[in-house]
Amino acid sequence: MAISRSELARQLRGHVELLASGGVRELGINTKAAMAAKPKKDSTPSARKTTPAKRPAAAPKSKPTQAGFKPVIVPSVALQELKAFDSKKSNELQPVAEAVRVCANCKLCETRTQTVFGTGDPRSPLMVLGEAPGGDEDVKGLPFVGRSGKLLTDIIEKGMKYKREHVYIANVVKCRPPHNRNPEPEEIEACRSYLERQIEIINPKVILAVGLFPAQWMTGKKIAIGKLRGEVHEVNGRKIICTYHPAYVLRNYTVETRKKVHADVMLAVDILGSGPLVS
Repeated sequence: MAISRSELARQLRGHVELLASGGVRELGINTKAAMAAKPKKDSTPSARKTTPAKRPAAAPKSKPTQAGFKPVIVPSVALQELKAFDSKKSNELQPVAEAVRVCANCKLCETRTQTVFGTGDPRSPLMVLGEAPGGDEDVKGLPFVGRSGKLLTDIIEKGMKYKREHVYIANVVKCRPPHNRNPEPEEIEACRSYLERQIEIINPKVILAVGLFPAQWMTGKKIAIGKLRGEVHEVNGRKIICTYHPAYVLRNYTVETRKKVHADVMLAVDILGSGPLVS
């Protein structure tokens, strides 16, 4: 199947950034080998109809797991970030991030560029929980880095008056569903143990669930997000506040929608108080 130029550019950008995260700063070119591989010119018609040059060999695929999947396994951006924090909670999260890095629990492991575990300060009393990585997140290895991420930053910093780096941000699903489709029930279930462990270690006072899937996952209520938002739910001793996903807000950028989101996040501020989240 033909690949679009934009998708090819996205994949190339992702590979370059992955190489950079692993310390690679330049790639050498064997000039002699390149010249030797270049076909010699010949003026005869028969020479111009030569057999096309062989395509470069594809990168070796991972061996099938017990479940039959061939996972894409690359270095974890989140794991490196956690090591930089050097705190008790970040140390406890590292083996979970490593388990996610090599995860092959569902078919999403075959189509991901890399896993998206989480980002932010693990000591934070506020955790923002999204749905699943999108294209930008799949490339960067971090949640909420595209247009939705910019709006989320504005919500946190301009609306709630907190610093984004003081908030811990994660998703229900750790790998990007192809074409940004909704995550399927078995994919959500495949990530359940990872998210449960994240929440247990971080132990946030408030979880802001943005979007239908995290809202339903946290509350256990299979009802519309419009009926879940606007109040504080209590689950296992934690305060859960549900609101619309930034992507939905961007699609429905009305004063009414923005007022509803602002009212929701202020419920969290009322619980957490003003000022820095992490000292």
